[in-house]
Amino acid sequence: MTHSEALPQIAALDALDRAHLIHPVVPWRTHEARGPNILTAAQGVWLTDGRGHQLLDAFAGLWCVNVGYGQESVVQAATEQMRKLPYATGYFHFSSEPAIRLADKLVQITPASLQHVYLTLGGSESVDAAVRFIVQYYNAIGKPSKKHFIALERGYHGSSSTGAGLTALPVFHRGFDLPLPTQHYIPSPNPYRAANPADSQAIIGASVAALKAKVAELGAENVAAFFCEPIQGSGGVIVPPQGWLKAMRETARALDILFVVDEVITGFGRTGPMFACLAEGVEPDLMTVAKGLTSGYVPMGATLMSDNVYSAIADGAPKGAPIGHGATYSAHPVSAAVALEVLRLYEEGGVLANGQRVAPVFALGLDDLLAHPLVGDSRHRGLLGALELVSSKSTKAGFAPALDLPSRISAAAYRNGIVFRAFGDNILGFAPALTFTTSDFGLMFERVRKTLDDVLAHADVRAALKD
Repeated sequence: MTHSEALPQIAALDALDRAHLIHPVVPWRTHEARGPNILTAAQGVWLTDGRGHQLLDAFAGLWCVNVGYGQESVVQAATEQMRKLPYATGYFHFSSEPAIRLADKLVQITPASLQHVYLTLGGSESVDAAVRFIVQYYNAIGKPSKKHFIALERGYHGSSSTGAGLTALPVFHRGFDLPLPTQHYIPSPNPYRAANPADSQAIIGASVAALKAKVAELGAENVAAFFCEPIQGSGGVIVPPQGWLKAMRETARALDILFVVDEVITGFGRTGPMFACLAEGVEPDLMTVAKGLTSGYVPMGATLMSDNVYSAIADGAPKGAPIGHGATYSAHPVSAAVALEVLRLYEEGGVLANGQRVAPVFALGLDDLLAHPLVGDSRHRGLLGALELVSSKSTKAGFAPALDLPSRISAAAYRNGIVFRAFGDNILGFAPALTFTTSDFGLMFERVRKTLDDVLAHADVRAALKD
């Protein structure tokens, strides 16, 4: 079918989408008016829409397609498992080989403190499970008052009814009666917005002091856990100084609260090592993962926990009583088979090594854009990065929401054949596949620069610049 022949079908799909399909995190009425960008194919690091327009994917889908599109061995792993055993419940003591081997593999590659794995269908479910396990843990050890949770401002921990409250972004709270009274935040460790961005120890010290102060305010006997991302993703790719994660882990231990690391975005090579925790030798009490676990090919996530947490829950229940947490698709054999093959590609297929090899190219490309009139900050670690746009480089002031800069940037990027994330507060997020080549990056930054130039050409944007 030619593109011209496909257009009527795309138009019909467009109408059906507007009429019936609810999209995540968009203004519903706006979507009805504008319609979808319908994707029809993908290969390598390229997407194709229904009109044949090709887009370089500089965001790995939604921070997840780490091994790139069209990996045939992953497709084969799913196909073979579907033929052999398409579904196996984890209830009633049933199991399957892919789930068993995946749990074992995850224990091997994650920090040594993590010895037990609950398999989920994604990051939000992983966070929700972590919260439930933590509540049960403290009830089991006779500390039932420890029900309060602390997270970071601008943090993101999914959009479940519980996790969306740990998320500290207003759009996930508005209208949902969140955050809960048991959910609290401390300031984000944002070097760009710090009094002295180069003073790493001051930034780390401020976070440590803030956590101690919040625990003191709530009462240590009431605080259950501290949740954090090693690098804050949806909050604007905020990269704390090296040593921050380790300092926060040590502080949580001293305060007798559980330390939970959300590696849904940062896991599986996104920041360089297999997990961001490994770069600082951090051993959390619990960890949540998803996204890169299956490279987005099928849904799957995991909640990992220490033996201390696991044993307390296991031994705290009445003898023979089940632990009342589970889901129909937990430990799904097809998802587990895909995850095992994706993990093989990271290690044996050279994907992790390639990501580490090209990370300096990515960093240099972002830093080169600091010279652009719109760009105030460039930040990155591994293949996770951001540009922050400002109206004044000297004061770091942003742009007025009335300019609707994110929508303009997204539209210009689409026209220029590139996909990245334009956050609502004028931050551009990038998370290219770990399979990107040097030439891919050359094309990527050429198109990003063209997009910035196109937006700067708007008279009202130029008029908003203050220096």
